[in-house]
Parts: sequence; C-alpha cells; structure tokens
Amino acid sequence: MNRQNLSSPAESTQSMKRQEAAGGKTTALYTNAERQRRDESVWTVVQGVLAPLQFVVFIISLGLVIRTLTTGEGAFAADASIVVKTLVLYTIMITGSIWEKVVFGKWLFAPAFFWEDVFSMLVLALHTLYLVMLFGALGTIEQRLMVALAGYGAYVINAGQFLWKLRMARLQGSSPEAVPA
Repeated sequence: MNRQNLSSPAESTQSMKRQEAAGGKTTALYTNAERQRRDESVWTVVQGVLAPLQFVVFIISLGLVIRTLTTGEGAFAADASIVVKTLVLYTIMITGSIWEKVVFGKWLFAPAFFWEDVFSMLVLALHTLYLVMLFGALGTIEQRLMVALAGYGAYVINAGQFLWKLRMARLQGSSPEAVPA
C-alpha cells in the first residue's frame, strides 16, 4: 500500500487493511462490527430525526433571510431563525460526534467521515461567526445575513456529502462483497 492509493491523508491503518484484504478494491464505509454498532445505537435514530428537522429549519430561515435582504423587512425574524438554525446545528454536531464515538471509536474525523467532518467545521465556524456578529453588534444587518448565507451554502454542500455517504452505505450494505470477511 503506497501513499498514492490513499483516498485521504487521514485514512486509518484499519481502512488500508480493509482495502488490501479486498484486493485493492474500494471497501464499505463500515466493518461488520461498526455496522452493528450503528444499527443498535440510539444516536443513529437521533441523527435520523435531527437531520430532517435541521433541513426544515434551514428552509424557513433561508426564506426569512432572503425576505430581509430583498425588502429590508423582518430582520428580527431572520435573526431569530438563524439563531434557531445554529442551535439545531450545534445539537446535531454534538450528537453526531457521540454517534461517531459509538460507531467508530473516535469523537470526530473517523476515516469514513473525515471530509464530512472537515466541512462541518467550516459550517460551524460560519454559524458561530454569525452569532458573534449578532451578539457583539458587529457589522451591518446585511453583512451578518451574508455570513449566514455563506454558512447556509456550506451547510447545503455538507448535507450533500452526508446524503452521498448514506447512499453509498445503502448500496454497499446490499452488496454481498460490501465488507470483506
């Protein structure tokens, strides 16, 4: 196994061994043990509830932000919705970290979700910057809302990453060669 065969610099030895055992083929996101822990964890259910909730909050908030930017009205509602979105984001990030610890034995940056976690940090940073601007009375309403929109754009990309991983896990879970013995 040489460096050029790695999909990311954070790929673990266990993942490399899985790839070698499969004859160099791409392997599943989960070992059998990880899949069992995932399926038995209450945190999987929590993530399954919070993810769609966060999306609904995002859609409502996005509408309020766009309304404020285009009409100048509803700034309080837009700010309140972004605060709610950020609190839901923090909640899903904390519970997601617990889920990763239960399933993979790492709080964050498990090899299977390394790049999703990296991008999640950007999403958190932008949402946190928005809160600092709001509660620190920094910048104009337009500047604050543009930071929120940047955070929302990053969130959409991050959500796409997770949906892709969910699809890959489902496809690999139905394959008899998904996890080498």
